[in-house]
This record gives sequence, C-alpha cells and structure tokens, in this order.
Amino acid sequence: MIVQRVVLNSRPGKNGNPVAENFRVEEVNLPENINEGQVQVRTLYLSVDPYMRCRMNEDTGSDYITPWQLSQVVDGGGVGIIEESRHTNFTKGDFVSSFYWPWQTKVILDGSILEKVDPQLVDGHLSYFLGAIGMPGLTSLIGIQEKGHVTAGSNQTMVVSGAAGACGSLAGQIGHLMGCSRVVGICGTHEKCLLLTSELGFDAAINYKEGNVAEKLHELCPAGVDVYFDNVGGDISDTVISQMNQNSHIILCGQISQYNKDVPYPPPLPPAIEAIQKERNITRERFLVLNYKDKFESGILQLSQWFKEGKLKIKETVINGLENMGAAFQSMMTGGNIGKQIVCISKETSL
Repeated sequence: MIVQRVVLNSRPGKNGNPVAENFRVEEVNLPENINEGQVQVRTLYLSVDPYMRCRMNEDTGSDYITPWQLSQVVDGGGVGIIEESRHTNFTKGDFVSSFYWPWQTKVILDGSILEKVDPQLVDGHLSYFLGAIGMPGLTSLIGIQEKGHVTAGSNQTMVVSGAAGACGSLAGQIGHLMGCSRVVGICGTHEKCLLLTSELGFDAAINYKEGNVAEKLHELCPAGVDVYFDNVGGDISDTVISQMNQNSHIILCGQISQYNKDVPYPPPLPPAIEAIQKERNITRERFLVLNYKDKFESGILQLSQWFKEGKLKIKETVINGLENMGAAFQSMMTGGNIGKQIVCISKETSL
C-alpha cells in the first residue's frame, strides 16, 4: 500500500526562521504484514508545537528531546484509529494517541508507544487530545498547580504571555478556575485580544504590537503581578518581570521568542531584570511537564470535566491535509494560530 509521509527536507540553521520548505512530502510503501506487538493505524490528526523548533536543529540543546533527521520521517503528537492489531491491548477501531506519531497517512507502530483514548472525554472531538485534553492542557494545569502557588481568595493577579496560543488560552482560564482574581493576557493582534476577553474570560488583554506594554500593564495590573505564565520570553517577559511583586512566581512554560536563536534553555535574563528577580525573590524554575507523569491521569479527568461543564473553552486552528504540515508549522511559529494548531489528516473515524 502506498502512503504519504513528511520528511525533514532541510534545517533552518540554529538562528534561522523555519519555513514550509524545510519539510517535504513523499510517497512510501507500507509493508503488507505487521509483526506481533504491532498495530496499523490511520492518522486522523497531527500536532505542531513550538518545542519542535529545536528538533529541527542537529543538536536540540536538550537531553529529553531528540533531533529530527534529514530525509527521515518527522514525528510528534498524533491521534488515529487502529485498522489492524497484533497487540494484546488494542483492537480494530480503538482510538489511540502518541507523542511520537510519524507524520504519515497510515503507519505501522509498536503498540508500546500508543495510549488508548476515550472519545467520551472530549465529546468526540478527537483533536482535543492533542490540545486542551492533552499535553498543552496538562502543561497549563500542572504548571499552575506546581509553580504558580495560586491560593483562592488571596486576590492574586496573573499575567499570561502568548495568551491566545495552545497553552496560554488555557492557562488564563485555569488561573481563574484555581482562584486568581484577575487575569490579563498579552498577545499579538486585536482579534486575539477580543477573543481573550469576550470568550475566554480574561479580564483584560494587551496587544504587544501596539503602544507601550509597560504602561498598559501598569494600568491593567494596578496591584502588580503575582503569577506570570510565560510562553514567550524576551522583551515582553522582561517588561512583565519588572512589574512583579515580592515573592511572586514565574511559570516557565516556553520561550518562543528565543527559539530561532542559539541560546540555552531557559535563556538567561538581562542583568537588570535578573537583579529585580533576585531582589524580589521571584521564583523562575525550569518546568518540564514530563516530570509529572503521575499527575497526568487526574489532570486529564479534571480538564475533561471543566470542558464538559462549559468552564474551559477550547480553541483550535485546523488546517487540512498532510501536505500542509510545513505551512502549519511555519504559521504556528509566527502566531498565525488561535488556540491549538492542528492538522487534520483524515476525517473518516469509522472503519
């Protein structure tokens, strides 16, 4: 059987901007037979995420993420349906997901890398397993639980950067659900600002491309900032940190403004900002959601419950077709998405 797959065509260079042409689609033959312990799956949805930018480099700069290889199939978060199984845990028709799903229309995988998912948790929206009811949701929830030190009733103000993205759009809502009294989002377009305040329950939003962010922040957070959910790093974060309160907390989710630069993760703060951080005893610890696997199951159930109760609104930007994976990645890296960026490979969920 001939299937399509996406391979890494070229590397953008450590300081380069990724483009769609860094990826290419090719056809490949899928073996007729599958071995004991394997399954054949049809891919339904694939995820593109900021962390993937470092996988485009020869050296990811991280001990837990491996680089993609040139002319080899690219992988990441995926959801699909089992068409044939020789693994005891899976049967034909099961929906499954994996963090290491090849960018391929159909694929033979070891059952050991797959996890069965229950469509009821997402009311049938299977792509949500790659977003709000998956890694981005867990990152937001566990990040706030573990590093945010939110106490209900203590009048805390939370600021979220990259607030209209996969994690940011959830983090602001979760901040409210966990007891922050004020949540302010920072994003890059007027449309995103409007969405945050009209649909996602943010108290206010700042478009960092317009006007003076420091002044706006001061105006919208008169009592200072207690919790900062940081998705972007760079100048925006320096501005927020300079308005944080004594003993406040930074949740270091991502640093997308720095991903096209050859700097360590997390990137060091400029000396003046680092001085503020130390002086005010602001915590800024590296946060890696994979260190909290024992909290995943309860986290997914909590996120699903909030979603079903209408307390957690889920946004996603969907592009169709495997051939558009590169374009989707490029768009996501430049803020073209609202909520989670998803690529739909197949809509056919029946066998």
